[in-house]
Amino acid sequence: MTTRSTPPVTVAEIRKSFLDFFASKGHTVVPSSSLVPGNDPTLMFTNSGMVQFKDVFLGSDKRSYNRATSVQACLRAGGKHNDLENVGYTARHHTFFEMLGNWSFGDYFKRESLKWAWELLTEVYQLPAERLLATVYEEDDEAYDIWTKEIGLPPERVIRIGDNKGGRYKSDNFWMMADTGPCGPCSEIFYDHGPHIPGGPPGSPDEDGDRFIEIWNNVFMQFDMAEDGSVSRLPAPCVDTGMGLERLAAILQHVHSNYEIDIFAALIRAASRETGCTDLENKSLRVIADHIRATAFLVADGVVPSNEGRGYVQRRIVRRAIRHGYKLGQKKPFFHKLVPDLVALMGEAYPKLQADQQRITDILKTEEERFFETLANGMEILDAALAGGAKVLPGDVAFKLHDTFGFPLDLSADVCREREVGVDEEGFKAAMERQKAAGRAAGKFKMDRALDYSGAGNLFTGYEMLEEAASVVALYHEGTPVQQLAEGQSGVVVLDTTPFYAESGGQVGDQGQLAAEGVLFGVADTQKIKADVFGHHGTQTQGTLKVGDKLTARVDTALRAATQRNHSVTHLMHKALREVLGTHVQQKGSLVNAERTRFDFAHNAPVSDAQVREIEARVNAEILANEAVAARVMDIESAQQTGAMMLFGEKYGETVRVLDIGSSRELCGGTHVVRTGDIGLFKVVNESGVAAGVRRIEAVTGANALSYLQQLESTVHTVAATLKAPAAELESRLGSVLEQVRSLEKEVAALKGKLASSQGDELLLQAIDIKGLKLLAAQLPGADAKVLRDTMDKLKDKLKTAVIVLASTEGGKVQIAAGVTADSIGRVKAGELVNFVAQQVGGKGGGKPDMAMAGGTDAAALPAALQSVQAWVTERA
Repeated sequence: MTTRSTPPVTVAEIRKSFLDFFASKGHTVVPSSSLVPGNDPTLMFTNSGMVQFKDVFLGSDKRSYNRATSVQACLRAGGKHNDLENVGYTARHHTFFEMLGNWSFGDYFKRESLKWAWELLTEVYQLPAERLLATVYEEDDEAYDIWTKEIGLPPERVIRIGDNKGGRYKSDNFWMMADTGPCGPCSEIFYDHGPHIPGGPPGSPDEDGDRFIEIWNNVFMQFDMAEDGSVSRLPAPCVDTGMGLERLAAILQHVHSNYEIDIFAALIRAASRETGCTDLENKSLRVIADHIRATAFLVADGVVPSNEGRGYVQRRIVRRAIRHGYKLGQKKPFFHKLVPDLVALMGEAYPKLQADQQRITDILKTEEERFFETLANGMEILDAALAGGAKVLPGDVAFKLHDTFGFPLDLSADVCREREVGVDEEGFKAAMERQKAAGRAAGKFKMDRALDYSGAGNLFTGYEMLEEAASVVALYHEGTPVQQLAEGQSGVVVLDTTPFYAESGGQVGDQGQLAAEGVLFGVADTQKIKADVFGHHGTQTQGTLKVGDKLTARVDTALRAATQRNHSVTHLMHKALREVLGTHVQQKGSLVNAERTRFDFAHNAPVSDAQVREIEARVNAEILANEAVAARVMDIESAQQTGAMMLFGEKYGETVRVLDIGSSRELCGGTHVVRTGDIGLFKVVNESGVAAGVRRIEAVTGANALSYLQQLESTVHTVAATLKAPAAELESRLGSVLEQVRSLEKEVAALKGKLASSQGDELLLQAIDIKGLKLLAAQLPGADAKVLRDTMDKLKDKLKTAVIVLASTEGGKVQIAAGVTADSIGRVKAGELVNFVAQQVGGKGGGKPDMAMAGGTDAAALPAALQSVQAWVTERA
């Protein structure tokens, strides 16, 4: 009799044993992909394990393996998949979580998938068989028989689930990637926590209870759904499975809540240490523990807090965690101090987390410091709005908190929910108008169908040749297959062989011509239809092109050469950036065409002029060395062993090209110069920020670089002529001109101040008394923001107990200042008053309770707005 080994229990052990199990079944272990899906605009974040294999299921990509397994980092905090408001308050909701998965791409199917799932759960993890039950799609007799007749699960513990969502194939147990495309039945595995926990089995009226918890879903993609809702069988059925690591750990560690498992227990203790809260059951500690995982992994994948897109979701999560720490009494930055604890727990499984520890810490600390500056003021306004038993937070207040103090709506809602108060979300949306955050993306797959092409892939000869004899194998007009393209029609041509490079890795597709006697097709772009099929997009400019025609494919050599120069220099620039700025620099996107190269990269500060010059010097030194460029084709593992860098957004197939350009070595499928000297000259033309933590460099090469420098020279000569100074003396001449301008500006400011002061004395007579307050609301012609503030201070000194609104107009624009003396801010707040006036003139503003500024765009409405101040103050005073 053999003794069963102890089952894996810690999260780290569970993670490893899962991968080991499926590796023993012939699966390739695939690393977790980025939380930012590569080349997939339909998803905000990677929200399931299959995301990195989506193109494989759609047929537009292929891998060197047909069985895969992974532990995928996932995030659900934006768009459709948004669990944020429940995180910390329920037992199993998270923003960040890990998904255990195994996949078959046309290899094994239901029998192996279900049997291996059963083997892993009952033999490796040693879950009691009597605690497990399964669901199958009502019509899936095959899966039902495997469970009951082969695995031996009692029929009463295999539940058939039919179309329970209002339509054909609309079922909890029928999975669809989108409205059309790959789909199929699925079989979910549940764990029974026991009768002492409320809740019924799946399919029952009380299935939402906590007794029966879904732990694993096996999806069987065996159909292709058409637009009319009909399905046909796929030629190569696939398997896609997913099991939540946190849920499985809770079961194996004999706890009911995911927040009680070892990894969360450690993070909660760390949150307790940094906040000073000793009640380890406090929900706020759970929120903080969850959110440190999400935010740290996002930074590691290049997402930093910002006001739009993924960065906005990141900011929401960070600020929610900070607010919960503030709620616990921690009034100083603390959240970033949890990063080392997280790295200690997960750094071994996710090496990038460990490598980026300092950068993650720095970015989170910066965001904390920024938010803590406004948190107290924001909470004061929120508390005031909810004082007196208010049941709903007004939408305009929620918007003010968002717009002025950086409180995302769900953060205000979080506070309100704790106090059992609602939020006027419609009012918030109305106030938001065009400023509504752009951080919500579609949360479901959209089936971006490629052209209906099922033939063989084409042979790409464009590395060696720019002209090639070829045959037409397919034609498309307006997305539909046709047998010919007539003169004047636009369409897509597929050839059996082509020298045209299809857009990939940031390099644009080639342009050129497809020509035969009396026939000419102008190629405006080349795009991939599938991984190995190139589509030549353009217009039939002469004659009629037919399927089967033989022709000559000619690439536009001048455009290709210019594009190659820019692509090759991008590799040299990438290496120079990492040398000058640091190895944290990661590519975040690129565009390479004949005009220039545009390169986006992770970096937290502007690139200084000195750094730009150093980068230019390093790249041009590589160009002058005129080293030969070498490309080698090898398998992906061998390529990685050479130390070659893999670029963001690149699709790598079974074999890859390792490209040596100067001292740079990267994986790249693009086209390149023969020697570095062919680049000619490298010049950076622009450096800017495109998002928080992401910088962009634009550069030119060759003839474009020469043209750019000649234009600069022309500009210098024009400026020199205007200033009547030699070009060599421009700097000193400009300095003296600017000094003269500054002197004149000071004189103008002094004159404005004297004028405003005299006007201010005259305005004192316009002040009226309201319940002991002196109220003055008036225009101050010709005043700028500084004059408004200075005059405000003088008037407050003279009026003593007062509320003052001063405004001026210029060119249709309005500037407003509101001031309240120190003894009156308990009755009237300057920030609220200035917003009241600003909203009437098409603007907004804010500031402190005693002084606030605003702007507007409707000068004609200003007189009426100032007249309305008396009633507003009377009501509040």
